[in-house]
Amino acid sequence: MAAIIEVRHVHKAFGGLKVIDDCSIRVEEGSITGLIGPNGAGKSTLFNIIAGALPLDSGQVRFAGKDITNRPANALFHQGLLRTFQIAHEFTQLTALENLMMVPPRQAGESLFNAWFQPGRVRREEAEVRRRALEVIDFIGLHHVRNELAGNLSGGQKKLLELGRTMMTDARVVLLDEIAAGVNRTLLGDLVANIERLNREMGYTFLVIEHDMAMIARLCDPVIVLAQGRVMVEGSIEEIQSNPEVIEAYFGSNVA
Repeated sequence: MAAIIEVRHVHKAFGGLKVIDDCSIRVEEGSITGLIGPNGAGKSTLFNIIAGALPLDSGQVRFAGKDITNRPANALFHQGLLRTFQIAHEFTQLTALENLMMVPPRQAGESLFNAWFQPGRVRREEAEVRRRALEVIDFIGLHHVRNELAGNLSGGQKKLLELGRTMMTDARVVLLDEIAAGVNRTLLGDLVANIERLNREMGYTFLVIEHDMAMIARLCDPVIVLAQGRVMVEGSIEEIQSNPEVIEAYFGSNVA
């Protein structure tokens, strides 16, 4: 398969501390690729570079064959490259349904001119966005809390809502940053099932940072291991789990 994301020889330092050091990875279109590594390996920094939230010092990032190095996150959003966050970023005073309806860009109702002089167009477009949002909220299993303020949802429901927001636009690649953190096992099962459906039925490509190895094992192939800002090894979860370098990086050299 062709690579949809290519990170080529990327470097990033904060002061004199090298966080990403000559790192290169490929994410194939249609894959669910895992990105794991010990704390401080540089995973979140690499995510932020790919997502346009952090400039790199040198190297290149390519998306769908085009150079997107240091392009801002809002521009990448319009190209179909989205990310979620370890701590969900919901609009707390809007309902779950309204959170979804906020996502589509360039809505007619955002223009004061349209609101005054083309109210019919605004109503028609809003009705279509609402219809789509209701489909998405059914898909992610949150129909029963659609009118609840998002700030009142549980941690797992907020993560589901954040995943749902990626469905309200033309996403091609979604970067998932520790989506299992703070989620109970029942809702985590729902999250994983939704990720699998989005990949299988809608062709989403995922790059996943996660510490939950059971989730990585179920979802991801291949798995990339990052350590000290570089790729240590890449392979299937079985190869990763039996690799002595990975075991040492996670647990230390004294582990039998």
